[in-house]
Amino acid sequence: MSRRSAMRFLAVMGLVLCPHQVQGRAAQDTRGQQELFQTIDENRESHLEFLRILVRAQRQGEEAVQALVAARFAELGLEVETLRLSPIQLSPDLEFAAEESIDRTERISVVGRLRGTGSGRSLLFFGHPDGEPMTEESLAGWEHDPFGAEVDGGRVYGWGVADDLTGVAIMAEALAAVLETMGTPGGDILLGSTPAKRSARGILGVLNEGYHADAAVYLHPAESEEGLEDIKAITSGMLQFRIVVHGEPPDTREPGQTAFTHMAVNAVDKAGLVLNALGDLDEARGRRVFHPALDAAVGRSTNLLTSHVSCGEEGRTTKVPTECVIEASTTFPPNEQMLEVRQEILDAIHGVAEGDEWLRDHPPTVEWLFGTQGVEVASDHPLYRTVHEAVVAVTGVEPKVNPLHSASDIKNPKLFSNIPSVGIGPLAGGLTQAGGHDEWVDIEDYINAIKICARIIVDWSR
Repeated sequence: MSRRSAMRFLAVMGLVLCPHQVQGRAAQDTRGQQELFQTIDENRESHLEFLRILVRAQRQGEEAVQALVAARFAELGLEVETLRLSPIQLSPDLEFAAEESIDRTERISVVGRLRGTGSGRSLLFFGHPDGEPMTEESLAGWEHDPFGAEVDGGRVYGWGVADDLTGVAIMAEALAAVLETMGTPGGDILLGSTPAKRSARGILGVLNEGYHADAAVYLHPAESEEGLEDIKAITSGMLQFRIVVHGEPPDTREPGQTAFTHMAVNAVDKAGLVLNALGDLDEARGRRVFHPALDAAVGRSTNLLTSHVSCGEEGRTTKVPTECVIEASTTFPPNEQMLEVRQEILDAIHGVAEGDEWLRDHPPTVEWLFGTQGVEVASDHPLYRTVHEAVVAVTGVEPKVNPLHSASDIKNPKLFSNIPSVGIGPLAGGLTQAGGHDEWVDIEDYINAIKICARIIVDWSR
C-alpha cells in the first residue's frame, strides 16, 4: 500500500488524530467518506456494467456466471477459491428439508478473501448467483429481453438481476472502491457467491470448508420492495408439513356409493376435524406467542396457514373419498424453538385423533417437508448499528427492521457458525419467485448499496 493510500485508510478508520484537536478525527472521517463515495460515483458506469455482464451470462447458465465472478474477484487481488459442493444440512433441530426437495447436484461456490492488515474485525458478504429455473412459462410475458440487461427508466432488467445477481455485484464493486480509495482494510474481507435455490445451501458448504468471519451481510434486495429502507435483522422460523387422513369405503360393489355413505368413513369429514384442530391451535398460539417487532408490523407474531387440501377424485361425486391430504405451514418468532413448535402441532393432531373413534385407530400421518429455526440480531448489536449508520450516511433515511421475511438466508451463518448476520439490498421488483416478470433493480439504489457496503467495510474493519 502506498503512503498516500495508507494515510487515507487510517484517516477514515479514525487512527490518525490531530495532535492538538480531537475534532480532527471527525473531519478526516468525513473527508475519507466523501472521497470514497466520489470514487464510486466516478466509476458508476463500470459498476453498472459488471452487473449487466452477469445478467447477460445467465443465458449460458450458472457456471458461466460464476466464472465471471471468480475473474472479478481475482482482478481485485483476492485469494480466490472455486468449490464444487453438494448441499449439506444443519442439525435437524435447527433446519431440515425433505430429501426430494434437495437438488443433490454439485454446485459451484466462489469465495474471495482479502487478508486485512490484522488490526480490525473480519466481515463476510454473501449472495447467490443462481436464479429461478428458466421455463417457457416463466419466460413468457417479458417485455424486456431477459438476458439483455436492458436499461430503461432508471432500472436495469434481466433474469435474476434482483434475485440475486445484484447482491453478488455489490459486494465486488464495494470492495473495489475501498481498495482504490484507501487500500487494504484492517480486517479480513470475505466475498461469497454461493448458490441458494433448490436447497443448495451454498453458504453452509463454504462455512463448512472452514471460512469464518466476525459478522456477515447477506446482500439481497428486499422482497418488500422497500429497498434500502429495510434491514433484515429478524427472520421467523418456519415449518412446512403434510398431513394424510384416511377413511374407509362402504362395503359395496355399486359404482355409486352415495346411498351407502353411512356405511363408510368419509376422509373429508375426518379431515375437517383435523382442520378445526389446526385452526384452534393457530388461534391459541396467536393469543399466546408474542414478539414485539412482528406484532408491531402485522399485529401478530405467529401464523398457521392451511394452503392446500386434496380429497377424493374430481368429478366423482358419488364415490366416498378414502384419503385426504392437507398441506400447511407455520411461522414462529426467533424466541421460540422449532422442535417445540413442531411438537405443538403433533400434540394438536394427536388430541383430535384421541377424541374420535376412527382416528384413534387410524391416526393421521404427518410428513415434515421443511423446517428452520428463526434468528435475530438486536438493534443495539455492533453489526446492526454499523449497517444502520451506513444506510443513513448514504441515503439520509432512517432504515427500519423488516421482520416479515420468514426463513431468510440471514439465518444460515448464525445457525451454522454462530456468525451474526443481517441483510440489505437495493430497490427491486418483478421477481419471478414472487410470480412477477421483467425483474428489475433500481440503478440509483444499486449505486447507493455499493456506497453503503463500502462504508460498512471501512467502519466494521476498524
